[in-house]
Amino acid sequence: MTTALITGASSGIGAAFAVKLAAQQHDLVLVARDEARLAEVAKAATDAHGVAIEVLPADLIDPVARARVEARLRDTDHPIDLLVNNAGFALGKRFTRTTVDEQDQLLDILVRAVLRLTHAALPGMIGRGHGAVINISSIAGEVPYGTYGAAKAWVNSFSQGLAAELRGTGVQVMTVLPGFTRTELQSRAGINRSSLPGFIWLDPSTVVDGALRDLSRGRVVSVPTVRYRLLTTAVRMTPRALLRASARRF
Repeated sequence: MTTALITGASSGIGAAFAVKLAAQQHDLVLVARDEARLAEVAKAATDAHGVAIEVLPADLIDPVARARVEARLRDTDHPIDLLVNNAGFALGKRFTRTTVDEQDQLLDILVRAVLRLTHAALPGMIGRGHGAVINISSIAGEVPYGTYGAAKAWVNSFSQGLAAELRGTGVQVMTVLPGFTRTELQSRAGINRSSLPGFIWLDPSTVVDGALRDLSRGRVVSVPTVRYRLLTTAVRMTPRALLRASARRF
């Protein structure tokens, strides 16, 4: 039986990964700030599927807490076979209307945590000759969209570069580019969901189903649903000047 460590596992895409991976009989290590909500996710998965689940509360902005997660990933006695870097948040405000500390915390979660946790996990996976890292990015990484979009663009480039570097080791790295997904990220950022049409929204389970299917196929980039694959292709073909002009509206 393999073990997966999931960050941001208390809700949304992270919780959906916990449900799907438990159903596939993976043991789990669940990471998030809210211990009580993690315990609820853990109990539901254990009751339904009988897998072993470890709850590891940690705020990945805090270097001390993040180091505990890194240490867990390096534990050779209880190895992690799959790392899902899912933790994230958005500010929902223009760059000039935020503080530099808020921007720095955004980078702590979206970039620094992904880098450090991946770096902690890979040596053991390479040594064992198998394993995988799934980094949850966003289609925002394909457009000019402030620090959030820049961070997600970094995740995409980082993941694809690592996938090439690790070819032949038995270790996979994949980046997932969800579109607008019904999670708590929007409400926490003060984003009004009603301003966007209903067809554009994805459910977390749809994102996870697509990601796990694409991982099994050996893909490096996963874009859930046909409509978002078409949209992503269109964005990549659009002149950057037009994308920059469009970005000013948001």
